[in-house]
Amino acid sequence: MSDDHSPARPAGLFRRLAALFYDTLLLLALWFIATALAVALNGGDAIPAGNPLLSTYLLFIAFFFYGWFWLHGGQTLGMRAWKLQLRNLRPGPITWMQALLRFLVAIPSALLFGLGYLWMLVDRDRLTWHDRFSETCIVQLEKNP
Repeated sequence: MSDDHSPARPAGLFRRLAALFYDTLLLLALWFIATALAVALNGGDAIPAGNPLLSTYLLFIAFFFYGWFWLHGGQTLGMRAWKLQLRNLRPGPITWMQALLRFLVAIPSALLFGLGYLWMLVDRDRLTWHDRFSETCIVQLEKNP
């Protein structure tokens, strides 16, 4: 994540959801590969749906997918396409602990009918639940000249 605290406007809901959609497609591809590897390591036998070990493995992959991008430039590939960047609300770069908090709070944010995302529509700073808890924010970058 960049230490750049130049003025930028908070990202709108549509751009955030569009970037999330792009990233979800990438994450599904990663999960497909990871599951194929797990099946291969299981001797080619199918792994039952809901297997807690596989679910935990896929959750860790999702966290490291997002965390690595957030800590290295503040942009996932979807965020880059939509010209968004994750920034720290505190001085300094984003930490792994902030990434973990953001990731964990984003799950109920989305699963509770998107209420954590919709919260930004009434929040005075236009922050989602996971922005608030992790002390980070998504901003819209200026277009290149």
